[in-house]
Amino acid sequence: MSDVVINSVIIVGAMGLAAAIILFMVAQKFHVVEDPRIDQVEEELPAANCGGCGYPGCRAFAEALVKTDDISDLHCPVSDKDSMEKIAAILGKEMGEMKPLVAVVRCAGSPDKSPRTNIYDGTHSCTIISSLYTGETGCPYGCLGMGECVDACNFDAIHMNADTQLPEVTDDLCTACNACVVACPRDIIELRKKNKKDRKIFVSCINEDKGGVARKNCKVACIGCGKCVKVCPYEAITLENNLAYIDPDKCRLCRKCAPECPTNAILEINFPVKKKKEATAG
Repeated sequence: MSDVVINSVIIVGAMGLAAAIILFMVAQKFHVVEDPRIDQVEEELPAANCGGCGYPGCRAFAEALVKTDDISDLHCPVSDKDSMEKIAAILGKEMGEMKPLVAVVRCAGSPDKSPRTNIYDGTHSCTIISSLYTGETGCPYGCLGMGECVDACNFDAIHMNADTQLPEVTDDLCTACNACVVACPRDIIELRKKNKKDRKIFVSCINEDKGGVARKNCKVACIGCGKCVKVCPYEAITLENNLAYIDPDKCRLCRKCAPECPTNAILEINFPVKKKKEATAG
């Protein structure tokens, strides 16, 4: 072997050794020691990585819990109360009270209520349809029926009803992860406070058209008449842009509003049937 080759090997080897030493020194200087509690907290999380906590995954949420002084507003919708209490104990911090939420579908425009005016023949996607036109009915606010919310749910908590062609939420399986809410391009799915026995009252409509137009396109549309607002004793109902909305935090489930709605746009779910008052003998 010639002296030139030997010298070349020695030079290249020396350069490689010098680079390795420099990289080692840089790594040591900028080495970040990760808090071991992050791993402990992550082990208590469900590994759903659903994003319902507002972070891109359980690892990111664990890091936020460890690094934030006040964690009272940080919650994992999939974890139960015991798991969150364990996390609070690990961190030595106070965990705020987690109010259970559940997804509700604010559209009741089934084919018998909101007749189809055309047939869509294209890509099976609510997002694409929403970007093209109003959909198969005359209502520009209603469910498009392609089930993107179903595909987005990792907990099998929402399905399309074959008869109504609308999504239905199974309360016991819903974790309020918010995935279906984000997936719906029409914004008809909302997270609301979960009450005892899964009872709920809400306006199942988001149509902001004036009453006559809304009713023409859907028999159960809110027409903005304001009757529900007048009878609510708790000021839980507001009327804006021709649409009534029931605030779940103010609503006391008194059930006075639903009978006043002329279009049955207000739904009462999981309540016992009201007994009819017997006529008083004259």
